[in-house]
Amino acid sequence: MNLQEYFENRKGLGVLSTADGEGRVNSAIYARPHVMDDGTLAFIMPDRLTHFNLQSNPHAAYLFRENEPGYQGKRIHLTKVREETNSELLHSLRRKFYPPEVEEGLRSIVFFEVDKVMPLIGPGEAEPK
Repeated sequence: MNLQEYFENRKGLGVLSTADGEGRVNSAIYARPHVMDDGTLAFIMPDRLTHFNLQSNPHAAYLFRENEPGYQGKRIHLTKVREETNSELLHSLRRKFYPPEVEEGLRSIVFFEVDKVMPLIGPGEAEPK
């Protein structure tokens, strides 16, 4: 199953982890990614710590746990390839809309190349890229 089909057919909890240029790690809850036609994954993010970290370190990891019994899901290693701020594409992809008084300022859509996909639990931890 490709990632587009996977994320269209699964509900669950996602965590995007990044690190700054000094290696200080941050993890944040993120919705399922948007799978683009070119195979990149895109996340819409406010201008907070996760976005800040990606300015100095393009690598990230996304952990997705399915809302199913047991521990089903994916671990996806990513590398940032580009981003857009408050673009038409970003607004067309948004799944949730906020009234103007709640809107939290600038948002970017950040695109990632998929480096590696592993099961949530199981082999893959010691495999080189």
